Amino acid sequence: MSTTAFSRPAFQSRVVPVIVITDVAQAVPMAHALLEGGVDVMEITLRHSAGLPAIAAVAKAVPEMHVGAGTVTRASEVQSVIDAGATFALSPGMSVDILKQAIDKALPFVPGVMTPSEVMVARELGFSLMKLFPATQAGGLGMLKALAGPLGDVQFCPTGGVSLDNMNDFLALSNVAMVGGSWLTPVALAEQGDWAGITRLAREATDRATGRA
Repeated sequence: MSTTAFSRPAFQSRVVPVIVITDVAQAVPMAHALLEGGVDVMEITLRHSAGLPAIAAVAKAVPEMHVGAGTVTRASEVQSVIDAGATFALSPGMSVDILKQAIDKALPFVPGVMTPSEVMVARELGFSLMKLFPATQAGGLGMLKALAGPLGDVQFCPTGGVSLDNMNDFLALSNVAMVGGSWLTPVALAEQGDWAGITRLAREATDRATGRA
């Protein structure tokens, strides 16, 4: 069994929107709205039944968008998100079964971790990019700084408690590749079809991450 380390995704944005889509019809216009705001990645979660068909819709209609699956919590879901067209996947946690399934299917995968032991298990299986989740409860900036010493060859995507106001504090750390957050794509804006609002939030985050704001 070969190991596929997911050291850095193909997308350029350092801010990953964590998205709950409640209606498949929201998916494609949201993808365009995010792209207009400078965000070329979507983490569409499996928290709602619309998640998988939403991934499929974006993968088919908006090929320039890097669409991934979030909230993958079972090994059986790995093949499902691949079939839907996801180019990568993330989990709030990890199990060896999920990681081995991602490796077997050659799916770029970002496992969720909260402790040094979990980081070491994921690293031994070949993963060098991990989601620190929930970031604030796990210790936030202090935890990431502490991990950088003994586990300096690993990078993180902290998610959970990250916001527009504090994201640059995380991005300034050498072991943070990107941050994840749900503030860019509020469910209420999506359900209202306020795509200009989504673009505005994406542009704010992009400008903040690139030092233009």
